[in-house]
Amino acid sequence: MKSALNLFKGIFCGLIAAVTGAVVYYNIHLPDSYIVSKGESLQLGNFLDITSDGLLPENYSFEYPEAEDFRSVFAVENSKGNIQAENVRSEQLRLFGIFPIKTVTVSEVSEPVVIPCGTPFGIKLLTEGVMVVELTGFDSGGKISSPARDAGIEEGDIILSISGKKVTSNKEVSGIIEESGGKTLGVEIMSGGERRVVFIRPEKSAADDCYRAGMWVRDSSAGIGTVTFYDPVTHIFAGLGHPVCDRDTGEALTMSKGESADVIISGIKKSSAGAPGELIGMFADNDPSGQLLANSDCGLYGRMDVCPSHESALPVAMRQEISEGKAEIIATVSGSTPMRYAVEIEKINLSDREDSHNMVIHVTDSRLLEKAGGIVQGMSGSPIIQNGKLAGAVTHVLVRDPTRGYGIFADTMLSSVKELALIDEE
Repeated sequence: MKSALNLFKGIFCGLIAAVTGAVVYYNIHLPDSYIVSKGESLQLGNFLDITSDGLLPENYSFEYPEAEDFRSVFAVENSKGNIQAENVRSEQLRLFGIFPIKTVTVSEVSEPVVIPCGTPFGIKLLTEGVMVVELTGFDSGGKISSPARDAGIEEGDIILSISGKKVTSNKEVSGIIEESGGKTLGVEIMSGGERRVVFIRPEKSAADDCYRAGMWVRDSSAGIGTVTFYDPVTHIFAGLGHPVCDRDTGEALTMSKGESADVIISGIKKSSAGAPGELIGMFADNDPSGQLLANSDCGLYGRMDVCPSHESALPVAMRQEISEGKAEIIATVSGSTPMRYAVEIEKINLSDREDSHNMVIHVTDSRLLEKAGGIVQGMSGSPIIQNGKLAGAVTHVLVRDPTRGYGIFADTMLSSVKELALIDEE
């Protein structure tokens, strides 16, 4: 009898510990705020039957805006560049409908509708200032010198000005240093999100008798990505699902201006385990197809006058609507015509901590596996469609298994438009 009681106590304590652990885990990893379509309640049934107390009453009614014309999510942004909520409420999340997890904010919006694309586009991006991509040493007459390193400059720092003169190209930087005559230069840099001034004293290189600072800088970037969606009201598009980063430092580039261009995919290097492939393309012409507006953590945003896709408009799935299971991606792996390919959404992460890693997707379509080996570089931004809605976009390929990759939620890409608040309205 006593042993049975002890066994019962052990099981009971184990259950309590498991529930407590689950509550703590979901309290940390579930977001504090959600967006739902107008008139809907928050449902998280796929996650261990997590429910909310804030169900709408039967007599709930919503006041629709007087305007009846089509408006997408970008058309209802407020002055701060966020999606405008038409009703905001608090709800209590509970595990199994019993154990309280936390109180969250739920915002109702008109169901956002955009046009999914999957079309490739060329990226021509000029940075604000120039990025330090490598620090080097050189022979300055019997010793190895690196004035930039000695001044405290690090790889990934942005040089904004030298001796009060703004710099926008590596040619300008090298010219100022060569003409310094060895005098100390005040250099304004952006480092770790903060502006500060350091002092460099260039030294002569024994190799060419010219003054050097011991650093390589880059002033622009070009590449190929995929357009995720297009808003026909504002003509704004979003692509990539992640920022454009410097290929050497991995740091996001601080954009001053940029252009998009039409691209034709002329070939593809297939992915294999340990060796991600890439799309090979060429710019269709020298004329830009659009203007780049923001290089954000959740994607590259811009404006095009003409929609780059012939797809029909689709509603955007809120993150809690997405489920593990079958889906499709729209991608272009040859020419300029997007095609749909079958994938499986294998894992969903509702956490806001890693925007570009919200989902794990697995390519199952034999056509895409044959052509590309799975996911390749350049496919970033390819729309993910599930249940007739835009669920997200492909962001990264898994190097060890290129048939799998990460994706970002579409509602995250829609919500992360604060950079657009800096744009002059046309």
